[in-house]
Order: sequence, then C-alpha cells, then structure tokens
Amino acid sequence: MRPSYVKLVENVPLPRMALVRQRFDTGGTPDPACAVREAMAAAPVVAGSIRPGMSVALTVGSRGLASLPELVRAIVAELRALGAQPFIVPSMGSHGGATAEGQVKVLEQLGVTEATAGCPIRSSMETVEVGRLDNGMSVRVDRLAFEADGIVLFNRIKPHSAFRAANESGLVKMLSIGLGKQSGAENCHAWGFNHVGRFIVEMARVKLRTCRVLFGIGTIENAYDRLSKIVVLPPDGMIEREREHLAEAMRNMPRLPLGPLDQPLASGPLDVLLVDHVGKEFSGSGMDPNITGRPSTTAISGGPSVSRIVVLDVTDKSQGNANGVARADVITERLFDRFDRESVYTNSLTSGVLIAASLPMAMPDDKTAIQAAVKTCESQTPDAITMIRIPNTLHLEHLYASEALLPRLASRPGIEILGEPVPMRFDAAGRLLDSWPDGH
Repeated sequence: MRPSYVKLVENVPLPRMALVRQRFDTGGTPDPACAVREAMAAAPVVAGSIRPGMSVALTVGSRGLASLPELVRAIVAELRALGAQPFIVPSMGSHGGATAEGQVKVLEQLGVTEATAGCPIRSSMETVEVGRLDNGMSVRVDRLAFEADGIVLFNRIKPHSAFRAANESGLVKMLSIGLGKQSGAENCHAWGFNHVGRFIVEMARVKLRTCRVLFGIGTIENAYDRLSKIVVLPPDGMIEREREHLAEAMRNMPRLPLGPLDQPLASGPLDVLLVDHVGKEFSGSGMDPNITGRPSTTAISGGPSVSRIVVLDVTDKSQGNANGVARADVITERLFDRFDRESVYTNSLTSGVLIAASLPMAMPDDKTAIQAAVKTCESQTPDAITMIRIPNTLHLEHLYASEALLPRLASRPGIEILGEPVPMRFDAAGRLLDSWPDGH
C-alpha cells in the first residue's frame, strides 16, 4: 500500500525533456597498453630502479579509472619484462569495509583480479609506522608494500571531491592515504578535510624518505572518462610535478552546460538535477560535488546552485556503498533499501565526514521522487522548470534537459539538441524508462 504522503505529489506535472549531447575536447585517447609501454620506456627512472628478481608492490585503488584492468595488466607486463616480480596491493584506505577480503572484492568489481592482472594480489590491513609528523601524527604504510623490494605507485590524477589543495587525488594521495590502509587514512582525516591537503603532502614526504618508492605512474583522463595521457614521475620532485598535471586534469573535467565556458566548473541556478546513479566508480563521494555544487565539507566550493537533487539508485559495483548520497534532497526507496550501512559508516567514520552517511527523503519510486523535487524546488516559474537529468556525475556527454532550458542550450557552443522535448516516460511501477544512447 502506498503511503498517504504520495498524494501530495502525485498530481505534480513534470516538464518535457529533450536528449542533448555535449562535445568536449578529447585530448587524445591512446591505446592503454601502448601508452604504458611508451611512457615507461621514455622514463629513465624506470630501467634504473628495477633489478631482476626484485619484488615490486603495485598500488591499485578503489576508483573506476578509465581502462583500469588493461592498464594494470600492461604495467604488470612491463615490470615482468624488466625482470621484476610484481604483486598488487589494494590501496584504498578504509574502502571495502576496511577488511582485506573486502578490498580484494572491490578490485574484482572493478575488473582487476589475479587472472586479469597476471600477478598475485596480496591484501592485508596490517600497517607499520614509518615516522611521525611534527604534530605527533603516526605515518603508516601497508606492511606488505613496505617489505617489498620496491613500490610502484599507480593512480589517476584528478581534482578531489572534498578538498582543494596543491595536490589532490593522485600519486601523493595514493601514497599517503591509499597505502596507509584504514589506520593511515583515519590519521590523515583526523583534523578534518581543511587540513587533508597539507597532511597528504607531509605524509608523502615521510614515506618517500623511508619507503622504497621506485616511481609513480599517473593517468589523466579527458571529459569523456577515457584515457588521455600517462605520466611517469620519479620520487624526487614527484609532489611538485604532480601539481602541474592536476591543473591539466581540472581543465579536462566534464561539466553541466551552465555558466561561462571558460571556467572549469559550471555555475548559475538550476531548479532540479536528476542523477540516475551514484557510485564509487564515478567519484570518491559517489556524486562528484565538482559537478553538482553540493560538497560534504567546507574545504571545497564552487559549482552550480541546484535547488533540488534527486538520486534514483546506487550502482551494483558499489555494493551498497552510497556514501555521499546525503547531498541529495530526494532518493527512491530502491536506493534506500540498497544502502549498506556497514560500508558507508566505515567510510564516514574514517573520513570524519558524518553527514556523508545521512539519508535524504525516500519516495516510493522514480516518478514520485522527481515529483517531490519539482514540487519543492521553489521555482518562481513553475510552468518553466529548469531540470537536467544525467546518468551519473562522470559521464556527461549525453543528458536530458527540460524544455525551458533548450533556448539557451541551442545557442551554446558544443551543444547539440538531439530531439524534440517529450514527456518523461514511466512504467507501471513508476520507474523511469528513457534510456541513454551510450549505455550509461
């Protein structure tokens, strides 16, 4: 039986929507295996740091990097060709429920297994202390990586979803937090996200002095979530050199078609943003605030001013880890039922961002969730609701835009309106039917 409050929204009209395509600068899309081979061959530090027979720990995190399984396999193959004996260390702080088995499962969900990688995966939550910061904070590193003959850092370089700093997501953060496992991540987050940018650098400097870091392999992606570039950085100067690539990654980010084109983040008002899925493979926050303008911390700002955000579901790969969905205003009961407190609470207690473990209003189905958002978005022109629907906050090539937005989008460079506005379609259970041309 449907709850009585549904009656308050069931007659709310929804705007007609049209499919829209955004075109971004691709920045090149190289073959992953060739790109790895060429980048490693061109970096003198690679051949100079590998000795035949040495054990090498390769870091792989919990993010859904573009071409992740192919990249991991290619790096492993190149290390083997140099005579090394590589193994993968899951390097994801507290993700995977902060258990060794859970972190292996996260890699499997991302397509990385011993079979696909061509090497062992050795997972443990045990860490060793390799130093302390001036404030007394313990600096910890995965024991298996520390005991290896060498460590190769591998991660995507990109803007973070919870703080702004000279170094954000990338090799430095992988070294300081990812390889710190749950205990190291908790230490780094202990003072809040306003200090994380400083702590990841200080911790990374300690680990670069005390651990056998051979080099780092960083990927940069374009706005289509595809590989754009691979860089190999030596330990010396790694922190400073990564900053240049972070600026490039920021320029490459996709965005909603709102605000000035010469700015990396969208800006301006929007009545409703409809997000089909949140997921850890899209953003560490599940729903990237660089896109939505809804951060969970005060250490990041910018983005559009959205009155109401609706989220319909969490991805299968996230295994119920809908961390960050709190920044929505309305969700579906389907998402509510899949919300896994074990993984979400572990993330939030480790990061210290408790608001990220909250749940918004849950409506019975897609239709009533969208109607609730439209009803309460405080639009001054209810007959001209501005609404954008996206599959997630990573894939923004295609989106649906409400009829009221189409005139301004039609004159915007890089925008193609692919059809006439039509009513939103739902099945008998109130589930949204309109699909995406690119499969997202």
